[in-house]
Amino acid sequence: MGDLLLVRHGETEWSVSGQHTSWTDLPLTQHGEEQAKFLAPLLSSRTYALALTSPLARAIRTAELAGITGAVPDPDLHEWDYGAYEGVTTVDIHRTRPDWYLWTDGVPPGPDGHPGESPAEVGQRADRVLARVDAALPGGDVVLVAHAHFLRVLTARRLGLAPADGRLFQLATGTVSRLSTEHGRPVIAEWNTRL
Repeated sequence: MGDLLLVRHGETEWSVSGQHTSWTDLPLTQHGEEQAKFLAPLLSSRTYALALTSPLARAIRTAELAGITGAVPDPDLHEWDYGAYEGVTTVDIHRTRPDWYLWTDGVPPGPDGHPGESPAEVGQRADRVLARVDAALPGGDVVLVAHAHFLRVLTARRLGLAPADGRLFQLATGTVSRLSTEHGRPVIAEWNTRL
């Protein structure tokens, strides 16, 4: 049985500024590209039964720079749809909604095609990804290259927790995390690893 490796894409302009970024397809910053390249030694010794990326350029580019070959874009790995809060910081949201919390409140609808998602809806996508992961793990390791909030929800679901419990797992840009098993049960084996 393999391990599940989670790679958060490298830094973007909006990850630095704290703006919520789902469908806005920002490139990596120069630092983000360097972060991705530094992941290669952490990932190069493994072969993957399955390698998936978010369809967004920042995740695909991170996979390329990290040396992950053969990764297939999967729409279910897309970041949480932030609806009307796309491009907005939490500080700005708190000016009008001081008690707002993504993990319990979700987001209001945005423009056409971006209705926003609740934690439960993100959890449903994570569960679909985990079904594909489970089918591949007997053949070896699986690597997913995606986004912070989505990977946090996926981690919660992997551990048998509610989607909103993803709030417990802070995830930095340009990092690798490893979910494994102990006595047949999912565990976090490494988190936010960098060289």
